[in-house]
Amino acid sequence: MIWLEEFAPGQKFVSKALRLDAAAIKAFATQFDPQPFHLDEAAARDSFFGGLAASGWHTAALSMRLLVESGFRPAGGIIGSRADELKWPRPVRPGDELHVQAEVLEVRRSDSRPNQGFIKCRTTTLNQKDEQVQVLVMNLLVQARPM
Repeated sequence: MIWLEEFAPGQKFVSKALRLDAAAIKAFATQFDPQPFHLDEAAARDSFFGGLAASGWHTAALSMRLLVESGFRPAGGIIGSRADELKWPRPVRPGDELHVQAEVLEVRRSDSRPNQGFIKCRTTTLNQKDEQVQVLVMNLLVQARPM
């Protein structure tokens, strides 16, 4: 567990890798984002994506899993309070191997609740070619060390 006072701008955390297959892309899409380019290879070929692509929300969920399983362990858990940026610069395809890099951008104690504060993090999800597939800048609530 990492207390608020132990975070500093510039700290970086890297996750392990996770490989995604077509079955997982389709299973997520069936339940949460049932659009043809996430469900059917033939329909996907004729779409904007030019082939089967994971939902951005699937990428976000996988990114969260990778982050939780990494060494990034804010005291109190990974609790988002506000997103400043979320983008998906390129699609995630079957066979892609994803990993997450998180970088602390800012650390600040709460004025109204001195037992907690916020860290701003940029979490970048990359594929096996180190191409960005998701960039998320999020403000996280973190517990301060008990006094």
